[in-house]
Amino acid sequence: MIRRAAAADEGAVAALTRAAYAQYRAVLDADPIPVTEAYGPRIARGEVWLLEEPAGGTDAPAGLIVLERRVDHLLIFSVAVHPAHQGRGHGLRLLRFADETARAAGLAEIRLYTNARMTRNIALYTRYGYRETGRQMNPARPGWVRVDMARALDGPAA
Repeated sequence: MIRRAAAADEGAVAALTRAAYAQYRAVLDADPIPVTEAYGPRIARGEVWLLEEPAGGTDAPAGLIVLERRVDHLLIFSVAVHPAHQGRGHGLRLLRFADETARAAGLAEIRLYTNARMTRNIALYTRYGYRETGRQMNPARPGWVRVDMARALDGPAA
């Protein structure tokens, strides 16, 4: 089940994000941007969605996706799956949810960005049908290269 996060979920969102991105701390020599995000305002705006796994044996969400509605596209700010739930297709399920959300809003494109050092993420997004649209220095983190990616919704999903 995927549901919109509520204010009471803020701690769980932060904890899941920290756990999911922990593998990248050593790669980046710092916390990835989603780990440092204040999720209260995003939850209040309805941007955070939680993936719950009923048979998971815990009340903690298995994954989450943060979606920002833009005028002409949907932007994925973060996709995170807790390490205990990785390898079960949850990341792809969350990407498909983004597709459904964009289509329901009448949008034809989804965009995202990631760090150039997060090669595993880039490979996953590419397999799913995203294409790289550019690279630039990340204005929020000097020295980090941001990889911009996009996927037209008329294209096939993996």
